[in-house]
Amino acid sequence: MRSGRKLSALGIAAGGLVILGPLLAYLGVVRPLAGFALFALGGIIAVVLALAAVIRLVRGRGLTVGSVTSLVVAAIFVGLIVSNSDHPRINDFTTDVEDPPALQFAATLPENQGRDMSYPPAFAAVQRQCCGDLKSVEVRQPQAAALERAQQLAAAQPSWRVTHSDPLAGTVEAVATSNLFHFHDDIVIRVRAKGGDTSIVDMRSKSRDGQGDMGVNAARIRKFLVAFRTADGTP
Repeated sequence: MRSGRKLSALGIAAGGLVILGPLLAYLGVVRPLAGFALFALGGIIAVVLALAAVIRLVRGRGLTVGSVTSLVVAAIFVGLIVSNSDHPRINDFTTDVEDPPALQFAATLPENQGRDMSYPPAFAAVQRQCCGDLKSVEVRQPQAAALERAQQLAAAQPSWRVTHSDPLAGTVEAVATSNLFHFHDDIVIRVRAKGGDTSIVDMRSKSRDGQGDMGVNAARIRKFLVAFRTADGTP
């Protein structure tokens, strides 16, 4: 009986951590990574308790409120892991792995002090295998016009904040903030003149925390470049 009460209490506590972690991160009480750690801890505890609940159920001891909570939380947690298991464990993506755009202004931000903002060479092979569709885009616009378009589109993104624009370097930098945990990703868009009235647009998106990004950065690049091509009229 006492073991059942303990499991029930732990199940409720695990559910509380899964809710509390994102909530504290969203409110800014803890750092995003700390909030995610609480969420993950609650999920792991719930998985262990869910296994214990199944064993108790097989033995005919029934389920408690905490056991049901742990089963639900475990199912959600495992579902999230499975749905994101096909994403590589890298958190920095670019359309040009040979000459990735540099996050020059981002490197000067206080939040990035001490961080290596260069694109890790080892990521190139991983990205080629998983995301070969991330490539430079050629647009039918002069560099100045294409750069202005990039800045306008960046400013229009609901979760982005444009931090810097450098017409001489042909770059626009921004910071994207996730809705729930408020993770921050640094972004740079680079526009180079190709000749005539055409330009080459490249983009890079890098997470500040974690080893993987659950596909967020690659998806962000795809979405932005589709919007850019649509605005430009490029097929």
